[in-house]
Amino acid sequence: MFNFTKISDECIKCGKCIPTCTIHQVNPDEVTSPRGFIELLGDYQKGELELDKNAKNIFESCFLCTNCVDVCPNSLPTDMVIEEVRADIAKKYGIAWYKRAFFWLLRHRWAMDLASKLGYVFKSCAVKEDKKRRGLIPRFNLPMIKKDRLLPSISSKSFLNSYPEVVRNPNSNKRVAIFIGCLANYNYTEIGDSLVYILKELGYEIFIPKKQKCCAAPAYFTGDFDTVEYLTKKNIEYFESFIDDVEAIIVPEATCSAMIKHDWEVFFKNREMLDWAERAKKLNKKIFMATEWLYKYTNLENILKEKGANLDISVTYHDPCHARKVQGIYKEPRELLNKNFKLIEMSDSNRCCGFGGVTIQSEKFHLAQAAGKPKAAMIKDTKAEIVAAECSACRVQLSNALYQNGVDTVFKNPLELIAKSLKRGNNE
Repeated sequence: MFNFTKISDECIKCGKCIPTCTIHQVNPDEVTSPRGFIELLGDYQKGELELDKNAKNIFESCFLCTNCVDVCPNSLPTDMVIEEVRADIAKKYGIAWYKRAFFWLLRHRWAMDLASKLGYVFKSCAVKEDKKRRGLIPRFNLPMIKKDRLLPSISSKSFLNSYPEVVRNPNSNKRVAIFIGCLANYNYTEIGDSLVYILKELGYEIFIPKKQKCCAAPAYFTGDFDTVEYLTKKNIEYFESFIDDVEAIIVPEATCSAMIKHDWEVFFKNREMLDWAERAKKLNKKIFMATEWLYKYTNLENILKEKGANLDISVTYHDPCHARKVQGIYKEPRELLNKNFKLIEMSDSNRCCGFGGVTIQSEKFHLAQAAGKPKAAMIKDTKAEIVAAECSACRVQLSNALYQNGVDTVFKNPLELIAKSLKRGNNE
């Protein structure tokens, strides 16, 4: 068993975490607060708390937003200990059939490709598409799907299947790779298209690794550690086969980037698989969230000044939890967007959108709705035409929150906006 008692003993119960806690903001109960979680986990390890259905419900209510870690004077990893206890929960109670089916698809890209194609072909039988928001209003009666809920549409062809393995540039000796992420691969393919366009504009040859698998974040946050171990090992072995041939592996998703750069190493260390932890750590030197790399290591900022069109479009930026709090990335996307768009800050860009992972989105969606409502109000108050964030999980959550609360603001990844500015400047 993971050493929960050590973390519990280090908590000084100061309460600084409580005002920032996403679940406590929508469900103000001491047990569903960071210090409440930590105290209960200590009791669990001491044998003073049974891991019953009530405890299961409590530990599955955390959004894993890491707000508490960000403000904790002892930097206690509350999110990590919640992830660890969820593995114990999964062992005791099992994992719901639809989650197991989903994680099986994540293990097998060929099956996910087939499911995506079938989903696209038959979507008219199951869903009503709202083209303005490019989302779906499902009619299925599954726990994670409600009739008035907006879900992302399915693309006719995935990003990985839309390009050759190498997008060549005979005039360049610069090569980078793209790790696309599942939502950008199957749903929001315009993110990958935009990144390819930007990299071409910068003169790079692009390697698109066809054997990449899911980063394992959905399984990790749910407690399916067998799937996590399988996916992370497969990806590490694959990355190692080409890492020396590229300047960087670019990830246009905050959650995927944080999972790869942070959680892979933590996962293996907690399992005492130190050789795999070291291999994961070694890869990190060349793995970057997209806007971070574009801002720090290319001349994109200058190109946007010279060639980008100044578009009369107002944009507000939402900070994904896995970007700002886990990776410290928030300045970079703003600096790039500021060149050609009117950037308007919302009142609390760092507040969690309320996505929360597979369990929150399926079994506890009322909590996601409650967390999304104030965020939608903040976006509305800016009167911005577009809300941007480098995270497709935030896109799913905020698109639905905006829809549910009657806000007309449209969600875009910053890469889409940057590419749009470049295309307009190139008269395309």
